[in-house]
Amino acid sequence: MNDVPLVVLIATIWTYWLGVAIMVLRVRRRNRKLVGLVPEQRLERLMWLIWVPLIAAWLFLPYAALKRSDAPFALPAFVHAEPYPSLRAVAAACAVASLLVTIRCWLRMGDDWRMDIGTRKTALITDGLFRLIRHPIYAFSMLLMVCSALVVPTAPMIVIAAIHLTLMNLKARNEEHHLFTVHGEAYQRYLARTGRFFPRLSSRDS
Repeated sequence: MNDVPLVVLIATIWTYWLGVAIMVLRVRRRNRKLVGLVPEQRLERLMWLIWVPLIAAWLFLPYAALKRSDAPFALPAFVHAEPYPSLRAVAAACAVASLLVTIRCWLRMGDDWRMDIGTRKTALITDGLFRLIRHPIYAFSMLLMVCSALVVPTAPMIVIAAIHLTLMNLKARNEEHHLFTVHGEAYQRYLARTGRFFPRLSSRDS
């Protein structure tokens, strides 16, 4: 199948998770620990039980849509009717942009990056994209997932997208509680001037 948006999406998703693996190994070299693979916090261990198969499905479903023509993996007929092909092309481009911005955030966080909430105190990063939103990596992961559901609008992909967005919100709120505990008043001031996933437009909390 000559489906450029789908091929671009597959390459983007696999590159994203390869990048996560590289970050894990990078931090391990410094901390002598595989960060995030076994979360320290009970709540996050419960979320991981859902997240691990979800990520596997996220990697598999676009590839299945490329190779298979049987339900529920095949792309629905409407993806070939205008204007949907144009929407898929835009979504694929946004997916690539999400990956590039995420890589920039990973590099900015450096050794302070980790997948889970741990006991080790990390620096409070408030510059770059973090100056505008508290969770740019989560925000662009959510955008990448939305783009995935637009390029591959199958029922299984839409289900895992809904679960992923829900888990991202839960994880962000849990992380904010942890960071407030660790950084106290400095984090409270940071909360007051930033949005969770979008830049703040008012003085109210997001």
